[in-house]
Amino acid sequence: MESGNARGTEVGAPLSRGAGSGAAEHADAGRIPLAVVVVGHDGLVSHWSTGARRLFGAPKEDAVGRPAVDLLPVSGAIPEQDESAPYGAYAAYDGLGPDLESSLDGRLSYPAAGRARLTVPDRDRVDVLWWAYPLIGPGQERLLVLAADAGALRHEDDEVAVERIAPAFALHTDFPGAEELARRLPEILPSMSVGEGARIVAQVLELGYPVLEFSQNDRVPVTPDWGVPRRTERKARRELAARAAASGEPLPRDVQDVVDEGEDLEYVAVREHLEFLNEVSGRIGTSLDLSQTIIEVSRAVVPRFTDVAGTYLREQVVAGEGFPDGVPDTTTMWHRVAIEHTDEPGRWDDVVPVGEAMPFPAHTPFFQCMTTGEPVLVPRISEQMGHMIAAQFEKRDIRPLITHRSMLVVPLKARHVVLGFMVLLRHPERVEFNDMDRVTGAELAARAGLVLDNARMYTYQESVAETLQDSMLPHIAPRMAGCDIATRYLPGTLLGRVGGDWFDSVKLPGSRTAFVVGDVMGHGLNSAAMMGQLRTAVQTMAALDLPPAQLLRNLDDLAQRLGEHYLATCLYAVYDPIVGELHIANAGHIPPVLVRAEDGHSELLDLPTGAPIGVGGVPFEAIRVRVAPGDRLVMCTDGLVEVRGEDIGVGLATLCESAAHPAASMDDACDTIIRALNTRGGRKDDVALLMARLNGIEPEDVAEWRLALDPIEAGRARAVVREQLHEWGLGGLADLAELMAAELVANAVRHAHSRQVELRLVRGDTLLCEVADDDHALPTLLSAGPDDEYGRGLRVVSTLAREWGTSRTSAGKTVWFELTLPPRRSRSAGE
Repeated sequence: MESGNARGTEVGAPLSRGAGSGAAEHADAGRIPLAVVVVGHDGLVSHWSTGARRLFGAPKEDAVGRPAVDLLPVSGAIPEQDESAPYGAYAAYDGLGPDLESSLDGRLSYPAAGRARLTVPDRDRVDVLWWAYPLIGPGQERLLVLAADAGALRHEDDEVAVERIAPAFALHTDFPGAEELARRLPEILPSMSVGEGARIVAQVLELGYPVLEFSQNDRVPVTPDWGVPRRTERKARRELAARAAASGEPLPRDVQDVVDEGEDLEYVAVREHLEFLNEVSGRIGTSLDLSQTIIEVSRAVVPRFTDVAGTYLREQVVAGEGFPDGVPDTTTMWHRVAIEHTDEPGRWDDVVPVGEAMPFPAHTPFFQCMTTGEPVLVPRISEQMGHMIAAQFEKRDIRPLITHRSMLVVPLKARHVVLGFMVLLRHPERVEFNDMDRVTGAELAARAGLVLDNARMYTYQESVAETLQDSMLPHIAPRMAGCDIATRYLPGTLLGRVGGDWFDSVKLPGSRTAFVVGDVMGHGLNSAAMMGQLRTAVQTMAALDLPPAQLLRNLDDLAQRLGEHYLATCLYAVYDPIVGELHIANAGHIPPVLVRAEDGHSELLDLPTGAPIGVGGVPFEAIRVRVAPGDRLVMCTDGLVEVRGEDIGVGLATLCESAAHPAASMDDACDTIIRALNTRGGRKDDVALLMARLNGIEPEDVAEWRLALDPIEAGRARAVVREQLHEWGLGGLADLAELMAAELVANAVRHAHSRQVELRLVRGDTLLCEVADDDHALPTLLSAGPDDEYGRGLRVVSTLAREWGTSRTSAGKTVWFELTLPPRRSRSAGE
């Protein structure tokens, strides 16, 4: 294939402006035509450009497959005056270092350059500059040789002789030639794939790109000018050749160049295809969103390369699952994810709708493509093939859409696995797909496959991260005893959806609720894992009803024992709706906001700050805050209020202001806060937000009794419970409640030591019954036989209660159960 410049640039400006001319003066003079020769590991020529034929005299058909030493100017190969040589006589010329023969026979593992004179038939002696690059890699290429005619570097009217023109290499300099060489060298390596050409270019640039030396300090980069005539010039020359052939006249030399070598047009086609691939590569992969990437790939090829592009992906890819296993077969489901075309709108929608999934039988070109992983070219879809393909679409007749069109099916592959394929169709009046289109389509599909796989991997990893984060964040009930709760979680960035922020709420004895917000410093899976450990520990210690300061103390000790060297901040608050009080302790966290229902005033609670969890050896303090029904508590992590370059006090002030804003619901109140603080920009951290409306429990909804340590008190418990439930209009629950309350009181009387037993009923969203005593041993379920005297009480409670549990207190333990309240209408009827 000819090496050429489709723009028709002729030989560059002269490089000989006199000895000692500066590099800047020659900056535009380095554009010269180059001969390009590739030599294989067997020493035979595998690529011989048109420039090589012009420089060395051998046509391509005679050069390819011959030993390179017979064709290139090696040292002492043929005596200088020997005119019997088939394509010329060569002689070493300058003694610049190793000769070209040392590179050809593999003795050199580094680049070499030199200068030689040769004699070409029908021409004068030629002064040749050459550069040789040893190549490594999986291909068959061993050596790349670039050569230029030194005599062509002068204008005919030059009167000043050049002291020195020598080929050399530039390493790690800022000459502009490297970029030009990297862009244009693949164009004259058409027998190789784009990937192989890029590999060779990368090695050339690593070894040093070619320059010309005019003195020891004067270098000019060689910018290739392949010297291909313009299309109009080629057309004129071909017409002249045709006329000459008809008249029997001899052809001029420049016309013979075009006639003998039809590679010019082929080169232009290759260049256009490379430009198309480069353009497509720049248009796809702008997003990691799988759907957006599919649209980009489809629109990149229509209408320039094809008129219709249909994209099919494997089911696992569309579902965002892991990498698909195994070779596709006739049962593999393929989802049509995109159709792009130039036909009238809607023509394809009903016949081949996007979103449809189907398998493909073995006799179809689609199956051949997806199982072999190679493109399938159908120059024209015949009536028979159109009928065969249409059979896949049941009652829909697809034949008018595809028959007589040219079709190319290209696989979308990544890591040697077929993720999908694209069906490309051209209108009947358009030129058919050819072998070059097949290569272009394969390269396009390879690039698109990598982009789609990146998007698939990101989608999969994002799904895994979301699943992991969701599994670590609790699903908090919107209502707890005496309070309503709303939460929000926002990941810090799209690439870091897993973080160390968390929130939680824990049901405690006595109708109390614990609120927790914490933040493990850092991001990623390690922080998330640490967060999961701390959150589990908080839940466990909260169930033991530890006071807030003691809980943080134990959490800090645990962090020290884990030895993960992570720090975390934590805010822990216990709300008692009966007393109307918050008991709060802080471990290096930002303070909560309390919004008063009475006047709508909001304030940051003044808490002892404390050190973060993990510092070790520091005390924690807790305070008590009186609250009224309707007050709201807002707890969040610093990612919500902290913005890079801004004082955190600004964010805290905005938090107070937005928290006080009236809202129709708890969710609306959370959204108001998020909008106020999340639109400032610059937020990089995760955000955890918990808001609780502290409704309280009215005194008339609580009934308490103190019972003596006497077995007879179990009967008294039955009576007072029945009486209280009838008073509340809950007579329908009296039988169950008095039975279970009596069982708990009987157990408490049996195991208590010196204090009274306390019995309490609380009417809220459920009916809560609690029995407390001074024994620290927690009761457990036992397997009781028909003749056993003990062990059936808790089993009765476990069977009949909506929920039940036990917990230690500072004074002993509490055993409780809940019953579901009847609908309010039936309760009113009972009253």
